[in-house]
Amino acid sequence: MRRAVTSGTPLPAPDGPDPTPPPDPTAHPGSSERPDPHADPRADAAAAQRLRHALHAPWPYTRLDVAAARAAGHRPHPIRQFVLKTRSRCNLACTYCYVYEMADQGWRDQPPAMTPATVARAAQRIAEHAAAHDLPRIDLVLHGGEPLLSAPARLAAPVDAVRTAVAEAAPSTRVTATVQTNGTLLTRGRLTALAAAGIRVGVSLDGGLPAHNTRRVDHAGRPGFASAARGLRLLARHPQSYAGVLCVVDLDQDPIETYESLLAFAPPSVGLLLPLANWSTPPPGHRPGRTPYADWLLAVFERWWHDGVRRTRIRLFEEIIALLLGLPTTTETLGLTPAATAVIETDGSIEQADSLKSAYEGAAATGMALDTHSFDQLLDHPGLAARQLGRDALAGWCRACELVEVCGGGHYPHRYRAGEGFRRPSVYCADLQRLIRHIAAAVQQAARTTRPAAEAADPVAEAADPVADAAAPAAGPAAEAPDAHPPAVAS
Repeated sequence: MRRAVTSGTPLPAPDGPDPTPPPDPTAHPGSSERPDPHADPRADAAAAQRLRHALHAPWPYTRLDVAAARAAGHRPHPIRQFVLKTRSRCNLACTYCYVYEMADQGWRDQPPAMTPATVARAAQRIAEHAAAHDLPRIDLVLHGGEPLLSAPARLAAPVDAVRTAVAEAAPSTRVTATVQTNGTLLTRGRLTALAAAGIRVGVSLDGGLPAHNTRRVDHAGRPGFASAARGLRLLARHPQSYAGVLCVVDLDQDPIETYESLLAFAPPSVGLLLPLANWSTPPPGHRPGRTPYADWLLAVFERWWHDGVRRTRIRLFEEIIALLLGLPTTTETLGLTPAATAVIETDGSIEQADSLKSAYEGAAATGMALDTHSFDQLLDHPGLAARQLGRDALAGWCRACELVEVCGGGHYPHRYRAGEGFRRPSVYCADLQRLIRHIAAAVQQAARTTRPAAEAADPVAEAADPVADAAAPAAGPAAEAPDAHPPAVAS
């Protein structure tokens, strides 16, 4: 099994309470005077943001010493994926959207669209980062809101700007690009413009039937499925532009029906996403001793695994299989691969992954902006640095688990608990354990049917098989996770 992506001496990771109270992030060291009332309001905003981080997420914001992590050998990993929030508004009002309906309402203060000047500055900063780290490839994602609210002639402008800047500063760096859309605004003109610019299209959908998409409505409450389905049928006729479909798991929908109905749109890949939830806001159906999300996903896995003809790729399952086999992956939702994504908002502010907006107001904020900060400076922000520490960033519960190389503690936002932060097991811990063990058993069984009988009977080979280890029933603390609330982790 692949080793954790960390280096040097592990950081101390106490599982008890912090022996000293966290420092006041708004305090002025060496002075008891009150802040100047005429101070720059941006400094006041930054201080308020630091306070929010400290109150909501002591780990990592008051308990991670980034300088100590660097001294211990944890080197920063460059940003490789840049999410450009070209639009901050959306033509749909999906009732579960993490941008508009969850804890963070920062979108209200964002300009509706990214200006050409901000695009140019983003391109310059991205090219600067690619050149500084000699990156062989960077990935751009046009995002929103709804990025297709831009006119067809303007859709490719951000990608063209980045490619031009990168070609000059880092000519050996390849730039790939996708746009993530709700699909309702896909037209022949937009697809032609995107294809000409080499921008692939990913679509978010909750299933292939109207009944699956009742939460995907416009601002008047009207269903958006018909328009999305029309766009997907058009996209399916342009396979070179088709990146795939993202679908959030909905326990109220039949998993097989959901999967089979999505196949009608011929997606090259399907991303099955667990709903954004955490210990303070648990997902629907979350109960001790139950694994409803694993049950849902495993129904789809069994159909997909035994289908005979692979009609699409399912990223979650393929990532688990790769991790079980010790192969590298690029996912941040599983495994111990360092986070390498930065988000650029429409106003040019630099943020962490959007999914953090499900935790608390300002959870994705860094206080950085294109005009004042480089992406190298982002690497030392405690929020991002924590997500590059691998095993050392995890709760003791997770570090001791035999599945840690595959699970990686689960998706970072799913670990959150108000007042503690992001150093708990995933709120989906029990579901992930069951899902991983079931897939490991399936892979192990497939291997047994294809390798020589003598090798299959070799007890030494069996004992050294990481897939077999993962497929085995849980023992010790890991065995308790499906049936008991994981213990609180204070650090």
